[in-house]
Amino acid sequence: MSVEPTVGGSRRIDRVLAEDFLDGLCTMPLSELRELRTEAEQEEVDLSYLRRMIQGRLDILRAELNRRDGTSSGTLVEGLAAILADEPRGPARGLGRHTTVEPSRADSHRRYVEALVANVDLSDVSARSTDEIAHAMRTLSEEEQGISGKRRLVQNAMDACSAEITRRYRDGEADVDALLSEQPPSAE
Repeated sequence: MSVEPTVGGSRRIDRVLAEDFLDGLCTMPLSELRELRTEAEQEEVDLSYLRRMIQGRLDILRAELNRRDGTSSGTLVEGLAAILADEPRGPARGLGRHTTVEPSRADSHRRYVEALVANVDLSDVSARSTDEIAHAMRTLSEEEQGISGKRRLVQNAMDACSAEITRRYRDGEADVDALLSEQPPSAE
C-alpha cells in the first residue's frame, strides 16, 4: 500500500488530490458537492490515522533512545502507556476538526507502517543497535512528513467544499429547511 497519489488513479487519495477534484465546484449539485466533501473527509481521517500510527512508533523509538542515554529511567514496557498517551506535542497547529468517521483501512495502514520499519522489531527495540533505531526513526519521520503534506492538501479540498456549501446557504442558493428535513430525527 502506498499513499503516494497516482495521476489518473482510482484510489480515493488519487481522486481527492487530483487537479480536477474541485473543478466545477460552484456549479455542481449540492448533493454531489457533499459527496466530494465526504470523500475528502474520509481520506483525511485515514491519513490522520496512518500519521498517528507512525508517530506512535516514533515515540517508542525516541523513548528507547532516551532510556539508553539516561534521560529517562525504567523499562520501555513500564513507560509504554505514558509514551503512547495523546499528550500535546507543542502548540496545536491543526484545524480542530471534529469527525465521527472511522478509518476505513486500519488493517492495511498497520501493515504499511510495519513494513516501513521491518528491519527494526519494535517488540524488542532494546535488542536493536542505536544506528538501527536512528535509521528507523529517519524512515518514519520522512514518511510522516509526506503524509502530513498530503493531509494538508486533503484538508484544503475539504475546506473548499465546506466553504462552497456555506456560501450557498448564506447566499440563499440552498434551502436550510430542505437540509433540516433530510436529517434523521434525533434519538432522545
